[in-house]
Amino acid sequence: MSVTGADILDVPFSTLADTVLDRLTVVYSGAADPERAAPMRAYMKDVAPFLGLTTPVRRALSRTVVSGLPRPQEADCTAIALRCWALPEREYQYFAVDYLRRHARVCSSAFLPVARHLVATVSWWDTVDLLAAHVVGALVTADPALTADMDAWIVDDDLWIARTALLHQLRHKERTDADRLFTYCLRQSGHPDFFIRKAIGWALREYAKTDPEAVRAFLARERGRFAPLSVREALKNIGA
Repeated sequence: MSVTGADILDVPFSTLADTVLDRLTVVYSGAADPERAAPMRAYMKDVAPFLGLTTPVRRALSRTVVSGLPRPQEADCTAIALRCWALPEREYQYFAVDYLRRHARVCSSAFLPVARHLVATVSWWDTVDLLAAHVVGALVTADPALTADMDAWIVDDDLWIARTALLHQLRHKERTDADRLFTYCLRQSGHPDFFIRKAIGWALREYAKTDPEAVRAFLARERGRFAPLSVREALKNIGA
């Protein structure tokens, strides 16, 4: 699942990242459960080795890791994310995603190349989808000029980059740029991969919670261009 040839980014100096990583590796590794690790790795299609931490355990440990630490700056977020991504076990990347979700507002548009690196490296839905909705989406909201980057990402050869573009408005609700959403869906309507077809349906289904008539009308016009999976997912909660 790893993407070879992804851009190598410099890790900025950060004393906060030093503290976080020192705590994190000790606390997480000390709670490792090898018996759980093997089935977790298999469930995630061998994307990475696992420590075997369940989500409730991991999040409790994470609270211990960050307890008493100051609010990060953008450079701290970059350093923590990139250093977590360089560690082999998947739970470290989960920590980084949760950390970025919590602190996305401190990151400027200059963080987008970092987000792209995270999406395109050790890629699988478990990290990509959260980065798309909670990090990339937040960056675009804060700086609408980044929609030009999303316009490029939607036609990227890397399916995970394209999936991120499809899903970056997932939490926008009334702020969704519906024309852009529909255009992105059409641009990838013929994609053969399950993860793109599923993302199309998911993005439309989520927007249908805000404007079901717009989604119905869009699919009434364009249904023949989409895979049945995409249509079924899009209409799951609103009917034909």
